[in-house]
Amino acid sequence: MAGHSKWANIKHKKAKADKKKGKLFSKIMKELINAVKQGGADPKTNARLRVILDKARAAGMPQDNIDRNIKRAASQDSTNYDEVIYEIYGYGGVAILCEALTDNKNRTATDIRIAINKRGGQIASVGSVLFLFDRKGVIEIAKAGVDKDQLFFDATDRGAEDFDEDDTTYYIITTQGDFAPVRAALEEKGYAILQSTLTFIPKARTLSEGENREKNQALIEWLEEIDDVDEVISNMVHDED
Repeated sequence: MAGHSKWANIKHKKAKADKKKGKLFSKIMKELINAVKQGGADPKTNARLRVILDKARAAGMPQDNIDRNIKRAASQDSTNYDEVIYEIYGYGGVAILCEALTDNKNRTATDIRIAINKRGGQIASVGSVLFLFDRKGVIEIAKAGVDKDQLFFDATDRGAEDFDEDDTTYYIITTQGDFAPVRAALEEKGYAILQSTLTFIPKARTLSEGENREKNQALIEWLEEIDDVDEVISNMVHDED
């Protein structure tokens, strides 16, 4: 499957949003604060914090910013952020999950409703969309200098359940429970991890083409622009996917 990876495309591209580094850093900062509050400031004992640090470095966040936010979170003076998942039906039966970190649920819910009013779709009842996805770990490792067969053996030997690649990157897929152990094992083996995250992966895909595809993409892009939204994931697939 080299050249195109199903795992590399489980989330819609966020090029427009991610160019706004200030907004991206703000999202990472909130995740970092939550991770420290829940598991402490030492990444050696806080697996969730290690994941957020990967994301921060991959995004180019300066180390000073990282250290300052860790210290801020550990001081207990920082804001508490709630994790919220909004379940949405798009056009043509497409299922959309919208994950947010917010210090004001009413504000975020209002922003989600505005997105629906402007771009269509429908808020789903709790659980009616979420059950269409599985929570998985995704660990990314650059191909350069890595023996594919050895990586496959090392990952699956520790419990990884799937393995994929594109032109530049290997993707190790794990269950939620095996995510931290597999990641730690690969680090111990000396692999340089580009990014690692827990994300929702659709159990099945829904084909979306033509006008439905354009409307779904417009809705997803609007949702991604909401300040409190951390990630938008759908089961939409195109012919070229």
